[in-house]
Amino acid sequence: MDNDSHITKEGIRIHLAEDFAGMRKAGAVAAQILDEVGPLVEPGVSTGALDAFITRRIEELGVTSATIGYRGYQHASCISVNHVVCHGIPGDKLLQNGDILNIDVTVIVDGWYGDTSRMYVAGKPSIKAQRLVQVTHDALMKGIEAVRPGATFGDIGAAIQRYAEGRKMSVVRDFCGHGIGRVFHAPPNVLHFGREGKGPVLEEGMFFTIEPMINLGRPETKVLADDWTAVTRDKSLSAQFEHSIGVTADGCEIFTPSDRFFPNW
Repeated sequence: MDNDSHITKEGIRIHLAEDFAGMRKAGAVAAQILDEVGPLVEPGVSTGALDAFITRRIEELGVTSATIGYRGYQHASCISVNHVVCHGIPGDKLLQNGDILNIDVTVIVDGWYGDTSRMYVAGKPSIKAQRLVQVTHDALMKGIEAVRPGATFGDIGAAIQRYAEGRKMSVVRDFCGHGIGRVFHAPPNVLHFGREGKGPVLEEGMFFTIEPMINLGRPETKVLADDWTAVTRDKSLSAQFEHSIGVTADGCEIFTPSDRFFPNW
């Protein structure tokens, strides 16, 4: 790896070897918080109560929420239930038996951003919801498997799209992953669909999120009047998983790992 961080012609920062330690620490805190909130997800609990727990844990751990105050947002998490694709705002809504939900948390630790999300279920999921969550998780991992120096961002998107569409589900086009590091959002846009061999070439030291949103129905979304909440236009169920990763010499490192990343049905 080069001795100095630099920016590629596409605007993508190439980080130093020592920067991996900062991302590892930030990612571990974000993953820990999602581990801890999991047992609270059950029917009758409000999404606001889950967010209040996350807010408290961020304070207790002595780190900073990246989302409180971001573009006016006032919560430490986004919680997206059933047909909400992403950016669901926590509130008084009570979870019902069988609801699936994505909880997305980003924290700042020593200036580094740890960003991850995963799916949970309140009670017992339907067979179709369970299958959607499984396919979405596996699609993320297919995308991560495509990451190595010399591959392209199109390879990542193609792997995710091929896997999801091969199982009769659709990939959301309106939202994407992003570069990350000492900033929340940076180049590149990491699309979850695409063609192999297209897009910027991956280099060791690139940090970014992969966070596919997969729908049971069609891929189209719309943003509600609150200017945050994105939902499926056809009201079909949607699921999402997200890891922050760094490109290594021979593949990639997941900065947000957890042995509880996938739901315990």
